[in-house]
Amino acid sequence: MDQVQNIQTSVLKNQENLYWQRFKRWAKVTEKEWNDWHWQYQNLITTPEEFIELFPEFENEVADIRSTLGKYKFTSTPYYMALIDKNNPECPIKLQAVPSKLEMHITPGVDQRDPLNEDKDMPVPGLVHRYPDRVLFLITEICSLYCRFCTRRRVILEKQSHIDRQIDMGIDYIRTHPEIRDVIISGGDALVVGEKLLESVISRLRAIPHVITIRLGSRIPVVCPMRITPSLVSMLKKYQPIFFMTHFNHPAEITPEAKKACALLVDNGIPIMNQTVLLRKINSCPDIMKALNYELIGMRVKPYYLYQCDLSEGIGHFRTPLSVGLEIMKALRGHMSGLAIPTFVIDAPGGGGKIPILPDYVVSHTGNKIVLKNYEGKDFTYTEPPQWDCRCSTSASFKK
Repeated sequence: MDQVQNIQTSVLKNQENLYWQRFKRWAKVTEKEWNDWHWQYQNLITTPEEFIELFPEFENEVADIRSTLGKYKFTSTPYYMALIDKNNPECPIKLQAVPSKLEMHITPGVDQRDPLNEDKDMPVPGLVHRYPDRVLFLITEICSLYCRFCTRRRVILEKQSHIDRQIDMGIDYIRTHPEIRDVIISGGDALVVGEKLLESVISRLRAIPHVITIRLGSRIPVVCPMRITPSLVSMLKKYQPIFFMTHFNHPAEITPEAKKACALLVDNGIPIMNQTVLLRKINSCPDIMKALNYELIGMRVKPYYLYQCDLSEGIGHFRTPLSVGLEIMKALRGHMSGLAIPTFVIDAPGGGGKIPILPDYVVSHTGNKIVLKNYEGKDFTYTEPPQWDCRCSTSASFKK
């Protein structure tokens, strides 16, 4: 736990008043400018030279960063860059934001351009319809941070020149498919688009009677929390129910600014669900995951999913064995509130969808006796009743 406490102490130091002014590049940036999301977007870090100007300690990495730029993008907000610990070459913020030569390594037969088969599940461009009652609606290819472990990095490399037409086609498809109850607006990052365009998409979806829930997929509370403004939240409130799906991966990302952004959403009736990716050298440790999930619950953010890292090209160095995730789940279950425990899933290669992965707590099942192992490793026996009481059509398949 000392490692986590040291990380959190470092982050608190980073969050001292006007903390960004310790960087020469931002020495004259006012508090008003820094906390303006327009300023953040206008001053994105996009080159190795800009990164080294901020962190000369990592000058020996310039060639490695440059070697990736012909294939992958490098973009980060100043805010997220300022969270990097200059004394730690393996800082979890740095590993998520700064390109590495390891991204150029492709494992034949394992790494895939589109491991989730999303392109084949697109009835119209930008709309993934895999599950019967929900769709993923990609309205932009742009992000304010290009995460180094992104599973959809093929999308951000493909410039969408007819986005308005693509959005129209997606909404028309949703309108003509009454089985669709849930729409996840993502990208890219759903909140990178202009507020006017975002409201246009949301309002048109809300006008479709069979659409019950709208979700926004965005890492903005993590990488540019000042984008969560009263104006934005006021607009979103008009189209409830809206759920916000975000992406905290490490306690170092939970800052006063992030807490303020999440509070603004939750206080206005917009629940936040967190989807963490299990990442080697970043959060592949029970102590870090416990610290993260306790912080999230304290912010009224529900830990929703813990994803096994996908098989996308160039992210193999982030993957852990499946056993690591299972050990983390064992360490969480029974040792912290169920509210703080996410569901560990693999998004199945080839488009199989999300598959929950659970530690095996069933020791044996003989007749009506089930022997179970609890979080302390102790065995207990449960006796099943003989009756099957469910009368719905689905139950027939269970009884066979």
